[in-house]
Amino acid sequence: MNVHAKTDPQALVAEAVAAAIRSGAEEAVHVVAYHRGRKVIDIWDGLADPASGRRATADTLYNVYSVSKAVTVTALHIQAEKGLVEYDAPIATYWPEFAANGKGAATVRHAITHRTGLPAMPEGITPEQMCDWEFMVDALARMAPLAPPGERALYQSMTFGWLVGEIVRRSDPQRRDFRQFVLDELCAPLGLKDLWLGIPAEAAPRVAKYSDRNENDPEPPADSLYMRSMPHAVALKPRVFDRPDVQRACIAAVGGIFNARDEARFWAMLAEGGELDGVRLLSKERVASFSTFRENNDEPDGVMFDFPLPISAGGYWLGGDRVSSPRAIWHPGRGGSIGWADPDNRLAVAVCHNRLFDTRNATSIRSCRSARS
Repeated sequence: MNVHAKTDPQALVAEAVAAAIRSGAEEAVHVVAYHRGRKVIDIWDGLADPASGRRATADTLYNVYSVSKAVTVTALHIQAEKGLVEYDAPIATYWPEFAANGKGAATVRHAITHRTGLPAMPEGITPEQMCDWEFMVDALARMAPLAPPGERALYQSMTFGWLVGEIVRRSDPQRRDFRQFVLDELCAPLGLKDLWLGIPAEAAPRVAKYSDRNENDPEPPADSLYMRSMPHAVALKPRVFDRPDVQRACIAAVGGIFNARDEARFWAMLAEGGELDGVRLLSKERVASFSTFRENNDEPDGVMFDFPLPISAGGYWLGGDRVSSPRAIWHPGRGGSIGWADPDNRLAVAVCHNRLFDTRNATSIRSCRSARS
């Protein structure tokens, strides 16, 4: 590497990505960063489909799994910005059927901070049922909570999308389906053409093929909350999420298929206080509130993680040593995807890739604990 490359961020990131691919740790990676509202890094490399030799390009799409939650909760904040949703109102204010089986006190804030007591998917769930929005919201409305709403954090691994998305749909005067709402109210204003919660058929050839380093690891017991939240039949694995029907469905917590450029632009809007290129979606005050904790959250998550969830008042993850500032809002995705918005440094980053690995390790635990210090 020459002297200039040692100080050039674009060259440094390019070399880091290439080294990760050479080592076998990654297959294809796309990293995009914005600083002060301008794109400053845009690096892609590797094989989007190792079996065929198809190389990654600037337009490759990637499954980002739970990074999708950041887009979904931002859609709800857009409704709050319009005065159509109140965070501390009962969910049943907008979705009356949700009050069934002791959930009448569950609030919108509980939904976005994983405190509804509904981390589990419906018993016997199939991929076909998961793709049916009406089936899922009806099942969740009828379900009894596993803990009284508001009592504790239970990570809504997959259910988050239908819980939050249905509040948005019910509060929308046009009653658009959630996928269309995101396209109209978030993607169109920001010029995002490849931030999908359900891809169109013509986009399928651009989706990267996934490999899973942990595919053959033993699963937790079937009756564990972990497995009830992500049952084997609908697990976040290529055998499920490479299915055409799953890729085309709006699975708003974990089904996002994004291009890194558009994902980074989404985070840049948040890093810039709710406005990008003259388009304002959220007020500065609202976005600033996302970088605070709503409540103490001292108890470990009882579903997936053995540490307290670092969930901010806005429903994003907050701070830690995997991002660039204690006040950065971010979201990890299954297998190592990540994106964040750092309001202090006005920095936004998206990292998309197609080799999945288990990130629930000591580094993740340190990251989340440090967010609270």
